[in-house]
Amino acid sequence: MQSESSKNMTDYYKHLSLFWTDIIHLMSSKPQALISIGPMRAFAANSKKITTELIDINETLLGFNQYLTEYYKQLSDTWKDAQKKVNLKAPEVPQDVEQIEAFKRIWIDIFDNDFTELFDSKKFGENYGKLVSKELELTKHWNNITNVILQSANLPSKEEMDEVYKEIHSLKKRVGKLELELKKKETKKNAT
Repeated sequence: MQSESSKNMTDYYKHLSLFWTDIIHLMSSKPQALISIGPMRAFAANSKKITTELIDINETLLGFNQYLTEYYKQLSDTWKDAQKKVNLKAPEVPQDVEQIEAFKRIWIDIFDNDFTELFDSKKFGENYGKLVSKELELTKHWNNITNVILQSANLPSKEEMDEVYKEIHSLKKRVGKLELELKKKETKKNAT
């Protein structure tokens, strides 16, 4: 979908960004070249990963915007065509309740048919699938950047936190079962 000149410009930008990122990474890997310590040193060392993800995000965002534009174009074209059909079928302004109800039925039927046809079309399905795919790619890139930043700050990653939450949930269930068994034993003991 990209033109040749925009593809060349994107490649140039990517190459230039990676060049400067390599220079910064090389400098930050030398202790005497970088005076920062602790998390900032780790962040500087991981800056190449973040820059690479940001470049990939820009490419993914370009594709996402193209599919999003096509998505809204398809919706607006369908709306426009359906409204034209409604205007041709019911050109007069309704005067009473019965005419208003008839106009609403016409409007609903035409819009329902036209939008059902759009949503069932192969072109819409393909574009929507690509749109969702690009959105998931964007999420993956943001998660990668977040994990690099968390790692640089010596904080747990999302995956590590998810494991902790699962373990807590499992422990809560086990404690709940043990409490229930204890209550049953106490009830039996008190009954005898």
